[in-house]
Amino acid sequence: MIERAERAQQLHDQGYNCAQAVICAYCDQFGLDEETAYRMAEGFGLGMGLMEVCGALSASFMLAGVQGSKGTDFPGATKGQTYKTTKALAAAFKEKNGTYLCRELKGVTDGKVRRSCQGCIEDACSLIEENLLK
Repeated sequence: MIERAERAQQLHDQGYNCAQAVICAYCDQFGLDEETAYRMAEGFGLGMGLMEVCGALSASFMLAGVQGSKGTDFPGATKGQTYKTTKALAAAFKEKNGTYLCRELKGVTDGKVRRSCQGCIEDACSLIEENLLK
């Protein structure tokens, strides 16, 4: 996990948003093309551009979808399980940080910073390792 989290941090330091950094650090593990993943995740930075759900956590949701849909051709066959996984990822992130909303994590709403982007990236990578790469 440390290697992936470090890679994600390096990407973030190079200008990738939180979602791009996390998803690109795991592309090889999930059979994703890095350029496509980078472009796809662009709108999920800064809490989907609106300081809503943390971008790093959103990347873990995207990877849950990739993992859940492997090996099936039937559209929608895996949605239920993917939704359960996504809910569990969100709950674990919220339990650790008190929220999964970017604006609250950054203290925009009340001046209390709960977690840095670096910390959110680390937490998302940990959740991916624990829940998606067992």
